[in-house]
Amino acid sequence: MPSLASVEAYLERIGLAGRADAGLGEIHRAHATTIPFENFDSFSGTPVSLDLGDLEAKIVGRRRGGYCFEHNLLLASALESLGGIEASPLLARVRLGPEDSPRPLNHLLLRVRDRDGAVWLADVGFGGGGLLDPIPFESGVESDQSGWHYRIVEDGPELVLQVFQDGGWSDMYGFVPEPAEQVDIVVNNWFTATHPESPFVTGLMAGLRSLERCLSLFVNEQAVLVERPVGGESVITEVPLQDVPALLASRFGIEGVVLHDEHLVLRSDR
Repeated sequence: MPSLASVEAYLERIGLAGRADAGLGEIHRAHATTIPFENFDSFSGTPVSLDLGDLEAKIVGRRRGGYCFEHNLLLASALESLGGIEASPLLARVRLGPEDSPRPLNHLLLRVRDRDGAVWLADVGFGGGGLLDPIPFESGVESDQSGWHYRIVEDGPELVLQVFQDGGWSDMYGFVPEPAEQVDIVVNNWFTATHPESPFVTGLMAGLRSLERCLSLFVNEQAVLVERPVGGESVITEVPLQDVPALLASRFGIEGVVLHDEHLVLRSDR
């Protein structure tokens, strides 16, 4: 992976200023609980660049969020820039929700080897319900992350990341544990960001993790806020469209959204 132009600026962005000695787990949790998930670029018709300089300018410099391709490629470069940590991107098919047809490879995660040689699944780009911490890259090991529970299971040639919620294990996504070629990452990112039927084009999504709750916002015909407290069930609340900009700023840390002619717009300076 290419190196960041300023690893110090990245560490400041995730609340670890001056902590070049931080390890994988600390960096992962800081990133996951600081930088929001959001798809304003694809929703507004702006192509999503995976160039590292563009990712740094957007997420670190302008303090924006992004979706999985952006989050995890930025994390991979940050980890390797700090030295002694190797990160390889993998592509996955999301399994949450009804599976009435095959899904595209529109999720990116990381296989990471830390400074001690241990191998982990790292993923800071799954939105409001994703991992807080890396999980051991092996089947059958349950990970308790401040009360949130995750595990990896085998399903034929795929590994599947699962989350324990509502009294049982639910699939999040499945993937073949082989590094993805850059050309495949670019093609799948392009599909995700530009295809007219992609949910990242047809609707607006935002998400943010904290130790206490998963927080997600979906805006299609209406706006819906989904909150899941640790150990509890999801609470779903409809939100008036005119209240969404203030909600994004106060709960997700996403500034600069305005309502214009009944459409949510991100100011050009953001």
